[in-house]
Amino acid sequence: MTTQTIVQQFPNITILTNEPLSHYTYTKTGGPADFLAFPTSKEEVQSLINFCQKSGLEWICLGNASNLIVRDGGIKDVVIMLTQMKQVIVQDTTIIAESGAKLIDVTYDALKHDLTGLEFACGIPGSIGGAAYMNAGAYGGELADIFYSADVILEDGSIKTFYKEDMAFSYRHSIIQTLKGIVLSVTFHLEKGKHTAIKEKMDELTYLRESKQPLEYPSCGSVFKRPEGYFTGKLIQDAGLQGHMIGGAQISEKHAGFIVNINKATATDYITLIQYIQDVILDKFNVSLETEVRIIGRK
Repeated sequence: MTTQTIVQQFPNITILTNEPLSHYTYTKTGGPADFLAFPTSKEEVQSLINFCQKSGLEWICLGNASNLIVRDGGIKDVVIMLTQMKQVIVQDTTIIAESGAKLIDVTYDALKHDLTGLEFACGIPGSIGGAAYMNAGAYGGELADIFYSADVILEDGSIKTFYKEDMAFSYRHSIIQTLKGIVLSVTFHLEKGKHTAIKEKMDELTYLRESKQPLEYPSCGSVFKRPEGYFTGKLIQDAGLQGHMIGGAQISEKHAGFIVNINKATATDYITLIQYIQDVILDKFNVSLETEVRIIGRK
C-alpha cells in the first residue's frame, strides 16, 4: 500500500505518514505510525476500517493517547485518532458525547446544565471513548455509574449499540477490551442537581488532583491497577523505589503511582521501569502489579 493510494482514497480525511506518535501521547514518547488518520465522523471511521479490511492493513484506535505507551518502534499500518470527533449534546438529563470529546470537558458541560453524577471525572484526562473502554474512575466513582449506552464499530465494520448490561463493567474493564472495536459515542444518564454543590465537589476534587499528582511532567496517568487489599503507591514507597529513574523516566517523587518523563525519556525507559517495579514488588511483598496503562506497538 502506497502513501499516495491511501491518501487519494480519503481526500477529506487528514492522514499523516510516518508520523511520530510522541507528538500525541501524554508521555511524549513513542515511535512513528505508518499512517495516522483523523476521521471527523462515524461514517469516515467506518470507511477507514472497511478499506483496511479489503486491503489487508492492520488498524488500531488510540482515542486521545492518554493512558497508553507506544513502543519506540511505532505502529504498523493505520492508526486512528478520534480527537476530531468531539461533539457533545445535552438533552434534559442525558448527555451524548462523541468518543473524541475530552472527559474533563464533558464534566464541565454537565456542570453548565446543573447535572450531577460526573463530578468524579473532572480530573481524568482521557477521552470519552477511552473512559468507556477502561471504565475510568476516581474518588469513589466510575463511568459505569452513569453509563447508558455506547455506539461501537466492530472489526467487520458494523456498528452496534452496547447497553450497560452488555458492557461487563468491572474495575478498569469493559467488554470492549476483549473485542476489536472502536467506541464512537457514549450516552450518559445523569440527575438534576444544584449548581453550587456540583461546582464545590468538582473544585474539591480538582484541588486534590493538583496537589497530589505530578501534573507538571508528561505521564500516562496511573500506571498500575490497584491490587486487592493494597495501595500501589504505598507499596512502591515501602519498597524504597520512589524517585528511582531509568533513562529519562522517573517514579514520581510526588505520587509513586505515576511515572513521569523528566528528561527526554523513551518508551523503552518507561517499559523497563514498569517491569523493574513489578519485579521488586513481587519479590518484596509477593504482590503482582497489573498495568492499567496499555502498552502497544512494535519493539
